[in-house]
Amino acid sequence: MNTAYPPPPPPPAAGRDRTTLWGVLGIILGLLCCGILGIIFGYLSIRDAKRYGQSPVLGYLAIAFGVINIIGSGILWAGGNYPLYND
Repeated sequence: MNTAYPPPPPPPAAGRDRTTLWGVLGIILGLLCCGILGIIFGYLSIRDAKRYGQSPVLGYLAIAFGVINIIGSGILWAGGNYPLYND
């Protein structure tokens, strides 16, 4: 008995895959200025990675850098060394 294998499933549509875009934006914004935006873009990157079968590493990095930015800014502000805040 020779039965044919079914055809492989079609690849996911690649037209709206913005996993890398959201991840890179999240990393840049999380490192430079806006920890909140880094976390938001990291979440969007992870969401798209799950949807299109990509690796979610960029999203996790963006969230980590966003959290580090928020914690670091809080420590600098509490210590009185925050460069953008002058009494």
